Amino acid sequence: MSAKDSMAKEYFADNARFADLCNNILYGGREVILPENLKERDTTEVLTALGLDKKTIAMQKMRDIFKNASIKYTGRSYVVLIGVENQSDIHYAIPVKNMFYDVMAYGNQVKETSKKHRREKDTATSDEFLSGFTKEDKLIPVITITVYLGIKEWDGPRKLSDMFGDVDEELLPFIPDYRINLLAPREITDFTGFRTSIRQLFEVLKNAYDKEKMQEVLQNDEKFSRVDRETVEAINLFAGTDIDIDEKEEVIDMCKAWEDQKNEGRELGREEGREEGRIRQAKVTALKLQKKGHSIEDIAECVDFDEETVKKWLVS
Repeated sequence: MSAKDSMAKEYFADNARFADLCNNILYGGREVILPENLKERDTTEVLTALGLDKKTIAMQKMRDIFKNASIKYTGRSYVVLIGVENQSDIHYAIPVKNMFYDVMAYGNQVKETSKKHRREKDTATSDEFLSGFTKEDKLIPVITITVYLGIKEWDGPRKLSDMFGDVDEELLPFIPDYRINLLAPREITDFTGFRTSIRQLFEVLKNAYDKEKMQEVLQNDEKFSRVDRETVEAINLFAGTDIDIDEKEEVIDMCKAWEDQKNEGRELGREEGREEGRIRQAKVTALKLQKKGHSIEDIAECVDFDEETVKKWLVS
């Protein structure tokens, strides 16, 4: 698992951030899903109980995050399974990937129910016995959300049919489609619906390609004066910034840090030139990732230098 994948999984696994993410996409920012009503779904435990082989279990565990959500809304209670798939790069087959995970999740529910009926011998008809599923049995809905953490515009497919070539239009009504639930920061126009610091992460990702816009965002939003360490680390990794983080600080003033970085960058430009400044920033980032336990391979990928060069930096 790369450094970006590892950080994204850890960052959004936090119940408060996970709930904030889901509420923004599913409920327009209304606080419907509560952090305390989320429970990590241990797919390994469930699948092992079903007697599935290790290869099948491993495929299911490839999901980034999978949680059980109890929702109380409009006077009723609901239970859904919500998965989050983090993409630091554009995935041009994401509808198939997500569809596979969803089908696995539904298939696992059917198998678990079938096993229960066999154990309790409570199917009433031969049809129910052969199905392993009765007319009264119900599935828990599965929702998969794709979070794109890149700074480029998403130009990948948004539904299965986007991946088709020429198809006879008369056949289209008979071909099931699958639509992904995509959150791409470059496409967000209103960040006020977010209640946690993922708002700051997404705002930076939206504007990371334009330093002037980044400067405007940092100056006009006071929330950037107090950003938690984990979010600043995520911003550095995904947006390619190099905001300095004091090891003793848990909350960082990004406005000030950005200004300091800009001033330092100007000095570097005068003294060392643009390429030297890029190398210096890459070295700083590499050292920070090494302290977090990331491998040489992952660090080289993140800073965009070859592994031999990174090794020299880290042993010098």
